[in-house]
Amino acid sequence: MMKVKSADAGVGAMNRRKILQAAEKCFAQFGFKGTAVQKIADEAGLPKTNVLYYFKTKQELYVAVLEETLSLWNSRFDKATVEDDPAEVLANYIAEKMEVSRTHPMASKIFAMEIINGAQNLNGYFDEEHALWMKGRLAVIEAWVNAGKLPPVEGEYLLYTIWASTQHYADFSAQITRLRGKKMTKADFEDATSQVVKLVLGGCGLSVPESIEV
Repeated sequence: MMKVKSADAGVGAMNRRKILQAAEKCFAQFGFKGTAVQKIADEAGLPKTNVLYYFKTKQELYVAVLEETLSLWNSRFDKATVEDDPAEVLANYIAEKMEVSRTHPMASKIFAMEIINGAQNLNGYFDEEHALWMKGRLAVIEAWVNAGKLPPVEGEYLLYTIWASTQHYADFSAQITRLRGKKMTKADFEDATSQVVKLVLGGCGLSVPESIEV
């Protein structure tokens, strides 16, 4: 009996993963309004009833995709303290976000479209959690400034700059491809990451740490 339950759990996890991946692709291409549950089911290769078994509504599925995107952006920066080296923390944060833009561009685009459209599908829990995260990271940046580890800088604008610089490579990938005449390769992303790290740290009056490969 236990083996059956274990197998069922494995199938369920696999189906959820298929559905979330299909939903990510459809929402990125057609948006929330333009995506039907049947379209997601077709993309996942599953009956519509299966999709609705795991996610009762399209809204529930959409929020699940948004939550997955936020989890992808979790970083070592989340746990950084005043004792850490700001140059090393920020360089790693930039590199991590650039890697997400490379490996999960559709997830980033869905989040960007949601924000552009007023973030109507992000609930109060998101607002509260995101605000708490922001408050905590700004406190760390301010502590670095007070400790003399970082020249005076407005943490809020620093974070906006990092987000804009890194997420651009996912959200505006079509523009980059058109301008370059080809899609960016992994090596191109590594070069871009190096440049973004140098530009951001240089703008903060910081040197790139020797421990960071750029």
